[in-house]
Amino acid sequence: MDIYDLIGETTEYDKKQKLEKKRPKSWCKSISAFANGLGGVLVFGISEDNRILGLENAENDAEIISEQIKAKLDPIPNFSLSFHKTENKEKIISLKVIPGDETPYYYIGDGMKIAYHRIGNESVPADRAKMKELVLRGTIASFDSLKSKYNFNDYSFSKLKATYKQRNGNSFEDADFKSFGIVDEENNLTNAGALLADESPIRHSRLFCTRWNGLDKAPGVIDAIDDKEFSGGLINLLQDGLDFMKNNSKVQWKKVSEGRVEMPDYPERPLLESLVNALIHRNYLEVGSEVHVDMFDDRIEIFSPGGMVDGSKVQDLDLMNISSRRRNPVIADIFNRLKLMDRRGSGFKKILGDYKIQLKYSDKNVPEFYSDNNSFLIMLNNLNYKKVAIKSGDKKVAIKSGDKKVTIKTQENYFIILNHMIFDMEYKLEDLIVLIDVKKSRMKNILFELNSAGKIEIVGSNKNRRYKLK
Repeated sequence: MDIYDLIGETTEYDKKQKLEKKRPKSWCKSISAFANGLGGVLVFGISEDNRILGLENAENDAEIISEQIKAKLDPIPNFSLSFHKTENKEKIISLKVIPGDETPYYYIGDGMKIAYHRIGNESVPADRAKMKELVLRGTIASFDSLKSKYNFNDYSFSKLKATYKQRNGNSFEDADFKSFGIVDEENNLTNAGALLADESPIRHSRLFCTRWNGLDKAPGVIDAIDDKEFSGGLINLLQDGLDFMKNNSKVQWKKVSEGRVEMPDYPERPLLESLVNALIHRNYLEVGSEVHVDMFDDRIEIFSPGGMVDGSKVQDLDLMNISSRRRNPVIADIFNRLKLMDRRGSGFKKILGDYKIQLKYSDKNVPEFYSDNNSFLIMLNNLNYKKVAIKSGDKKVAIKSGDKKVTIKTQENYFIILNHMIFDMEYKLEDLIVLIDVKKSRMKNILFELNSAGKIEIVGSNKNRRYKLK
């Protein structure tokens, strides 16, 4: 038996060599943190170096644990106690804490009332922003759904209306302000509305963009090539950020029989998905931080305040199977209605899929994702960047290039198919296979790759399967 037999699939756990009866805070804070987060397991009878020591009186300890939880935790979290026997007949206790719905869960003792949460492998007191987040979660509310202190009649929404008209073909009606969640039942501006107003009054809703000179932020003769700070509504920030990245990147191209194949530094879809993710899912309770776009010679880093909604770490998850959980559901729904994002949480798939079909894609320039409790980072690699090694004493340079996983011929096939298809029209496999000289099985693979990249949509199944532009 080892620690992993006891905790199962739980990623959060703590261990105690013995039950400290006179210092309940030393272990109750872990219970508070687990209930306020992803849940976890607290094991009694194991040392810090994972030696299983056992407990002298496990049954009595279990009674004390149960009593102290009921006396020291408010509200009382959902938990279960289990006994385990070691090879030496020693008994240990595992305490499993279920993630709570009535956050925050407080530890009460020593004249204090403190809510804890997990940072790394420690249970620490929640700061002001975290407390607000826990309170909102416990009331089943979100920041963007709450009433703001701003008057709806003082703000304009021309950008929202124009974007809705452009992307949907319909006019934005006055009644839509309420149905979209921009105003509440009493016609007060919500936080979502304040974030979407042309001149957003929420000061920390800003976007900082910098094109650095080189591969890092280290000072040099020229530190930055371009630098912009943007403010305003979320739609303005999105457009300004995309324009900045486009203006500071290049598109190479190659002639082919049907026209030309473009080879951008960064595909457009991943730029859009990454910036939308940063603006929509950021934690707006973090007042002292903004969304940042940092461009380097070899990559773009897009940073946003606030980690994953459920506290998990994106780098530990299967990116192709992440369920959709939204910190700001009202804003997310509006962006979905504007056709700027998908409700199904498929942004990561689209980023990875769009990179995968690029001519210069290799396993060396796969997009990367990182998160912790307080931040989220997406790193998009420059597909046209080449590492240059200069020989000592020689002016000649040798350029290393990664293995190309998408051939020039495949890229040409993508171009021919997409160029042939017309929006809102559906095509059978037989309609498309005549365009390029490939076998039926290969054509199915090509269409699957385009679907994975978010370029086309598959409608129906089996004999009724059709393909259309997305």
